Amino acid sequence: MRSERFRFPGSLGTDLVARLDRPSVGEPRAYALFAHCFTCSKDLKAVGWISRTLAARGIAVLRFDFTGLGESEGDFGETDFSSNLDDLVAVGRFMAEELAPPRILIGHSLGGAAVLAAAREFPQAVAVATIGAPSETRHLLDTLGVGAATDDGAAREVQLGGAQSFRVSPSFVEDVSQDHLRGAIEELDKALLVLHSPIDRIVGVEHARRIFEAARHPKSFVSLDDADHLLRREADARYAGEVLAAWAARFVDRVEAPEESVSEGQVEIRGGARGYTTEVLARQHRLVADEPRSVGGDDLGPTPYDLLLAALGTCTAMTLRMYADRKKWPLEGVRVLLDHGKIHARDCEDCQTTSGKIDHIDRRLEVQGPLDDGQRQRLLEIADRCPVHRTLEGEIHISTRALEEQQMPSE
Repeated sequence: MRSERFRFPGSLGTDLVARLDRPSVGEPRAYALFAHCFTCSKDLKAVGWISRTLAARGIAVLRFDFTGLGESEGDFGETDFSSNLDDLVAVGRFMAEELAPPRILIGHSLGGAAVLAAAREFPQAVAVATIGAPSETRHLLDTLGVGAATDDGAAREVQLGGAQSFRVSPSFVEDVSQDHLRGAIEELDKALLVLHSPIDRIVGVEHARRIFEAARHPKSFVSLDDADHLLRREADARYAGEVLAAWAARFVDRVEAPEESVSEGQVEIRGGARGYTTEVLARQHRLVADEPRSVGGDDLGPTPYDLLLAALGTCTAMTLRMYADRKKWPLEGVRVLLDHGKIHARDCEDCQTTSGKIDHIDRRLEVQGPLDDGQRQRLLEIADRCPVHRTLEGEIHISTRALEEQQMPSE
């Protein structure tokens, strides 16, 4: 993943600071704009994990700090929800002028309410995703324990979740008390994904139901199971990112230029300027390979040996499926477990190599269904006829040569 930092004017005349997470290699499939939760920042761990997960799937994400928060300039106490919406529009304008218009709008908590309310200002966006978002902005006042605006015009010191206190103005209280979302959700002309945990104690899951019911199709709801509101566990945030990437691709790829592809039978690999994250193109499909963090990678995808084992395992399962279908046997499923390692050649009875160590793949099969013993034994034998198995055990010749400049795929 490549990361860049930007600074540009916000809605109140002070500078906003943003970070763009790009795919490690190649051009992004689309750009997304991420709005963080109330009093949070673009550097919240969950925001970073989600952004990096999306970048690994080819989606560039711009995450920014609202006025007065994080690295952005200005006084948070002078902002309100409407100025946050203006900040969003300012960020979208910057993206359109310097990068590309955002095709995906993502908002966490009150940021989710913001992207719903501002979606009409982004005509080129095709998808909106909310994470733990409230169905009405007034919910924030209940969370903060703040009632109606005071007559004396004084700012208030409030706390959120026992964290540090901060100041909100009477105009903030009055603005958040307004109904910013009802019409915006009902008139949303973009695909909607609602991500929410059923045990969210800050914004109850009933808010997800109200958003979902108010929106028109296409719309989807995905439960974040036992995640907390801030997605403090990395696994929860990355899961949200994976779901979001898979969902958004359906809508982004419909309207973007035809997706890059390579000829059937070919695979193209693209490595970046640094790190081990590598993009794999097979026909119109995109995969990501990487190395674990323990050896200096970012762990954004399977390792090369994981992919090697996957090739053998998937080929094995497909071969057994084809054979059972042809025989009309009641094979209901196949499970393949594979391990790769090194063994001493002397321990291999049927190997030609007699000294040193050799690569060894341990493959274990489980065939499921009401099969008799003869059928099960035959399927174990057929596993060795899988084409990838034969390739790995046969003589392989690999030639390497420079790819001529005119043969390089255009970016």
